[in-house]
Amino acid sequence: MKLLILRTDIKTKKKVKKIKPIFNNHPIIYNWSIDIEDIDNVLRIEADDHLNEEELKKVVMENGFYCEDLPDILPQ
Repeated sequence: MKLLILRTDIKTKKKVKKIKPIFNNHPIIYNWSIDIEDIDNVLRIEADDHLNEEELKKVVMENGFYCEDLPDILPQ
């Protein structure tokens, strides 16, 4: 299983509702969530190992939303 964590511009419940069918109907996405309370509006996706991350990002962007990898924050 693969876990993707992405930064998005999906900031409202209305926007989550718009993107919901894409993730719910994707054959190899098992679970997903968007934390609209987080400053980065974090999208977490649990999927099959065969999920193509770049294709997923492209689909999100084609539906009018921005997403990118969330950089790791290392403690100093």
